[in-house]
Amino acid sequence: MISGQKTTVLVVDDHPILRLGVAAIINAQSDMKVCAHAGTGEEAVELYKKHRPDITLMDLRLPGMSGLEALRAIRRLDPHAKSIVLTTYEGDEDIHQALTAGALGYLIKGMSHETLVDALRKVRSGMRFLPPPIVRRLEDRTPNSDLSPREREVLSLMAQGKTNKEIASDLGITEATVKCHVSVILLRLDVSDRTQAVIAALQRGLEHL
Repeated sequence: MISGQKTTVLVVDDHPILRLGVAAIINAQSDMKVCAHAGTGEEAVELYKKHRPDITLMDLRLPGMSGLEALRAIRRLDPHAKSIVLTTYEGDEDIHQALTAGALGYLIKGMSHETLVDALRKVRSGMRFLPPPIVRRLEDRTPNSDLSPREREVLSLMAQGKTNKEIASDLGITEATVKCHVSVILLRLDVSDRTQAVIAALQRGLEHL
């Protein structure tokens, strides 16, 4: 960064009051400023194209395009884009997916504003920023628990309370294939039945209510 030049930040959150509060914290710093803020994933991508901020501060829970999808879209535009997630989602899968999508930091809403400012400075300098609670979540993540896109679809329909027959109909596959997917899901989530699978999925961030 050129000496004296402020770090520019794009703030993305669907709650206007929270956006303004975060912007006030950032703009109070002598070395950074908010260049734009967005309330949707789609808007975030467009504003990234326009402003090319040094850092995007992204919520995961957004209407329409999710924060995760927006992160991926921004990284396709700019493979070197730097981003920090600021969200209420604390599941190990949420964290894993965000880091896989290219986020360099992960913060939970409710952490101190000093933590936010510290994260912005560290990520701007090219470092990762993961507070101890986030590191512990990642360490607790079950190895080899990734689900395929199809298994994620089946799990999502399970979470909606659908039977194997209904899932088969919705996805255009056989009931026997659904049963195979369900067996793999139970194995990967280390649970013994569908109810436990849905609970585990909600706790870990594989599914959201």
